[in-house]
Amino acid sequence: MNSGDLRDVIPELSDRLAELERERKRLADLTVAYRVVERSKFAQLRFLGADARALMARGRAEQRLARTAAPGEPQPARPAPALASVLKRLIDEVTLMRAAYLDARDVLEAERSLVGGDDPYDVWMRTFGPREIDFQRMREMVGLLPHRPVISVIMATYDTPESYLRAAIDSVREQVYPFWELCIADDASRDPGVRRILAEYAELDSRIKTVFRAENGHISRAMNSALEIATGEFVALLDHDDVISRDALFECALIANRVPDVDMIYSDEDKIDDSGERRDPFFKPDWNPDTFLSRMYTCHFGVYRRTLVADLGGMRPGFDGSQDYDLVLRLMERTDRIHHIPKVLYHWRVHSGSTASSGDVKPYTAAAAERAITEALARRGEPGKVKMRVDAPGVYIVRYEIRQPGKVSVIIPTRNHGEDVDRCLNSIFSKTTYRDFEIIVLDNGSDEKASLQTFEKWSKRERRVKVIRYDVPFNFSRINNYAVSQSDGPYVLLLNNDTEVITPDWMEAMVEQAQRPSIGAVGALLLYPDGSVQHAGVVIGLGGVAGHSHKHFPRQAPGYFFTLRSINNYSAVTAACLMLRRSVYDQVGGLNEELGVAFNDVDFCLKIREAGYRNVYLPHVTLYHFESKSRGYEKTPEQIRRFQSEIEIMERRWQTSRAADPCYSPNLTLDQENFAIRTH
Repeated sequence: MNSGDLRDVIPELSDRLAELERERKRLADLTVAYRVVERSKFAQLRFLGADARALMARGRAEQRLARTAAPGEPQPARPAPALASVLKRLIDEVTLMRAAYLDARDVLEAERSLVGGDDPYDVWMRTFGPREIDFQRMREMVGLLPHRPVISVIMATYDTPESYLRAAIDSVREQVYPFWELCIADDASRDPGVRRILAEYAELDSRIKTVFRAENGHISRAMNSALEIATGEFVALLDHDDVISRDALFECALIANRVPDVDMIYSDEDKIDDSGERRDPFFKPDWNPDTFLSRMYTCHFGVYRRTLVADLGGMRPGFDGSQDYDLVLRLMERTDRIHHIPKVLYHWRVHSGSTASSGDVKPYTAAAAERAITEALARRGEPGKVKMRVDAPGVYIVRYEIRQPGKVSVIIPTRNHGEDVDRCLNSIFSKTTYRDFEIIVLDNGSDEKASLQTFEKWSKRERRVKVIRYDVPFNFSRINNYAVSQSDGPYVLLLNNDTEVITPDWMEAMVEQAQRPSIGAVGALLLYPDGSVQHAGVVIGLGGVAGHSHKHFPRQAPGYFFTLRSINNYSAVTAACLMLRRSVYDQVGGLNEELGVAFNDVDFCLKIREAGYRNVYLPHVTLYHFESKSRGYEKTPEQIRRFQSEIEIMERRWQTSRAADPCYSPNLTLDQENFAIRTH
């Protein structure tokens, strides 16, 4: 008997099936929220190769489709089974069909990449980019704006090729927002054609103002010359060979109306070639100060309140190549009124002589950035050493002086798992260079003889190891809270028993950050035994609640615009390795004991953020985490009920399925953990 026969015989069965299918989908979504489905391997898109990826996806799809009857295919005759059995079979069939569909979708996406099908960014532009009718509506809205600030677009030229210079100027003249002026300083170009073009445009449009420098002073002095003739409320920086989108200044004016006291605005950006093709979009997070200290991610399109830039003295000569980085480092010490527009408003030109094309950072640019960051740290009373990563151009790692040293109380909860604890402790004591720490092994009801012997061995061998027995039903939050109450260090480090230290100075690096008054939770780069990424920060909303950044990426991968290799603010980090000051732990009330298994670390970090602290991920602190890569879904009814209740707590408290993560981008996917472009 097939499903059609059943609907004929039992009319109400259809409604029941629909109800069960809704419930199945809901539970599937809840499961995905806990551990994102690992069917799709696109997280390794740039490393696996399209052929291998297509073959893997096709193989999975064929296996599942082989187990699923095609629509309309006759079913073997058999006696009508019991209703419950039929329902179970039908639910299993729907589940298989859905899995087959997902894998078929993987095949389609993989094969599209093989034959040059729709690029995800092309899909994004068609789906979310502005249309002609949108530009028309913007023009109509300009007259309705209560405040229409003049925006001074600042440009420095030097021997600019004619086609690029005209394109840059035309992109300003084509703005739907008319209240602008274009201030151009020519830095003593040798090519007389540059002066001729600038004079032509100045004659054509009274909003275009020019100044011609008598001698070449390089980019900072040239930009300052353009700033001197600016009169707008805001200044916007435009390179002489780049272009801005038609709505760029309108979007900035809109923010100036919505946030009247805004001091800095920045947008997303992409690259454009000589044929006009756009690619490589950089979808940025909102303002995150520690991310900015590691890389100049705001960059294009940058718009700043003119009076503030003037008060700061404009661009500083001697920081050429990183002059805008240095400007924002100084500006952020005066204001936190910084707003991000998550739209692509700037197109960075790709040509043979551009940084956009090569991706390289010139030595003088790197030296200027290192000096700018070092000086900023000194001004802020947080001195440290700065060095650009050799494997990540434009990424700088700050190592702060430890001015608030103190004991680190390492909390390792466990029930049995003596071998894991032994490996973990061996790595700590054999590799850790920071000496002032204690370890509390919280024994949550161990009953294996070998494990108990291991705990006793360590408590006798090392005076810094304390084993505390705590026989209560498993509740991760409760046992960690209890262990912290038994500690006495000013720093608390929550650490899983199945971790192994890789980086000898890991504890120093975490203390460097945890000592800072602005910092809450400090997290690390955790790797699976095969070297792939297990944790590099937590993104809120992935899978409906939260997920790990760049999960399963190879260790050597740079991540999305070097996110894996740079210090980054994240909304949360995993408690598998998390350090913070004891005072912050107590201030937020520790881990939420309502969340006994899942999401307690995410909730904890969100409480820390709510209290006004920033959470940070450190790529230079590396440990192995032996959590199984194949851990599956919650399976038993009790597990499912518990998991569902924890998701409901997170949704009720933090609206995790709807809230935008300020450390991520709304233009990136929430379906996978790989920073892929959102296409729907």
